[in-house]
Amino acid sequence: MAFESLSEKLSASFKKLRGKGRLTEADIKEAMREVRLALLEADVSYKVVKDFVKKVSERAVGQDVLESLTPAQMVIKIVNEELTALMGTENVKLNISSQSPSVVMLVGLQGAGKTTNGAKLAGLVRKSGKRPLLVACDVYRPAAIKQLETVGAQLDIPVFQMGQGNPVDIAKAAIEHAKRHGNDLVFLDTAGRLHIDEALMDELKKIREATNPAEILLVIDAMTGQDAVNAATAFDEALGITGIMLTKLDGDARGGAALSVRAVTGKPIKYVGIGEKLDNIEPFYPDRMASRILGMGDVLTLIEKAEQNFDEKKAMKMAERLKQNKFTFTDYLEQLEQLKSMGNIKDIAAMIPGVDSKALKGAAIDEKAFSRTEAIIKSMTPEERENPVILNGSRKKRIAAGSGTSVVDVNRLIKQFDMMKSMTKQMTAGGKKAKRMGMGFGKGMPFQF
Repeated sequence: MAFESLSEKLSASFKKLRGKGRLTEADIKEAMREVRLALLEADVSYKVVKDFVKKVSERAVGQDVLESLTPAQMVIKIVNEELTALMGTENVKLNISSQSPSVVMLVGLQGAGKTTNGAKLAGLVRKSGKRPLLVACDVYRPAAIKQLETVGAQLDIPVFQMGQGNPVDIAKAAIEHAKRHGNDLVFLDTAGRLHIDEALMDELKKIREATNPAEILLVIDAMTGQDAVNAATAFDEALGITGIMLTKLDGDARGGAALSVRAVTGKPIKYVGIGEKLDNIEPFYPDRMASRILGMGDVLTLIEKAEQNFDEKKAMKMAERLKQNKFTFTDYLEQLEQLKSMGNIKDIAAMIPGVDSKALKGAAIDEKAFSRTEAIIKSMTPEERENPVILNGSRKKRIAAGSGTSVVDVNRLIKQFDMMKSMTKQMTAGGKKAKRMGMGFGKGMPFQF
């Protein structure tokens, strides 16, 4: 994940501060030197780093901090607040015109991920009731039109294209098409270049004049570092961008672009691409990102992910079954599928406050274990899932053969299941005891693991 190295270095700096009962100006100065180095190594713009450290230092050497009972925590709080301010303070939503269709113009250099991430964004806004249309205005890059049609089909979003025509004419025709077919949001996938040139900017200016977009969203590859800031400045000066989308934030990039582009251009980061799957996109919240960088987790995003994959009816049914101590392999499989749908397990764990990112980095989380568990359970008959007691030697051999695993794997899963069932029984018993004492659990509270 981007910022991993930065997060580790900042955590190490603050750990030194926590070990001291009182802080001196010299302690603050030393900590800020390490913060400066960490930010520069993360590829944050030098000017941005200089201004950031100056603001933090001025606040951190105040008497209210130095004389505080927990000065180290006060310093971390200040860094958190300044990081949040650096990235924009709050989430800024997509600009939507009052006139339909509203046009979103996607611009950026070639290879930044405009096509795929533009489609991801269209898929995200459709969840809020919009009817998006994807438009193929990149007529130069080989297979660009085909790529947009492919991702559009996967997301079930219509794609408008006129082959290798004039991009300006295509954009205008797309808007008319959207009016006739009831599409209220049009995403223009424009052409990129390997570098900024006059011809590219002239074409984009003509498309902007012809379509009057409500949003000009610059798509930037987070792995390009300082070049991302240069590109953002050039596009903003030529087109007047209204927002930024950062892609590939799930990679091992140093992430400095996210901390620089907002400060340099003054334009908000609105969305971030966090993976290759077509639902791996999320709104950008500066305060949440600052908390993740400082190792404080991101509980709000974790809750939102859980809610998106939460089935209330299933949860109520599960709660009732737990009360009756009827937890089965079918229930186990349902819980596993809900957990998988939330995304990468390491990324989810990193959102939990208090989880050491360094320890997590070295943790051996076997993602394939989920697939093996699924295969084993799905190789069982309905009767075996509901009543695991009948699983004898011959049945285990059949299940192992059907799932491509070994009898040892089957036995291990059964042992884990028995332990989990025992734990839920204890929790249920504890809940009944609490209820008798007047401390009942919330109605329909699901047991998620």
